[in-house]
Amino acid sequence: MSTETKDRITCHALDTTLGQPARNMRVKLELVSTSASPSTTSASAAPSTTATTTTPPATNRVFESHTDDDGRIKAWLPYSSPTSSGEVPVYTLEDVLGGIRGDSRWTLRFDTAGYFGGADKTFYPEVDVTFTVREGERYHVPLLLAPFGYSTYRGS
Repeated sequence: MSTETKDRITCHALDTTLGQPARNMRVKLELVSTSASPSTTSASAAPSTTATTTTPPATNRVFESHTDDDGRIKAWLPYSSPTSSGEVPVYTLEDVLGGIRGDSRWTLRFDTAGYFGGADKTFYPEVDVTFTVREGERYHVPLLLAPFGYSTYRGS
């Protein structure tokens, strides 16, 4: 059994046209909503406890990474936009998940145009996979990918 630490949300991209992992694909992970606020992630919502939390404001609940040589992402870094004022976010996915009570909805956005070498090389320039995370559970989301099709499922 591996002692390697993995985040509670991981993903795996496989290029079915080549029969191998989709290496170095950019992927974003974003919190869409929580059960306390199903249609919005307003930063003004009061936390469910009075304890101090390290959970960042809702506008910062975005992470990014690139798939490794095996097409996997095991850990996420906070996303810092190109227009950020130089401040680097210092929170983890566990900080965000630990501050959420109940279900939450997340989206994985796979940059398939970047992986295939341009938007003209694939019908799907991005693949968005939106899913529900239940409090305390782990999720692995594999993506089987080709230039003109894809499928996904809940992995283990």
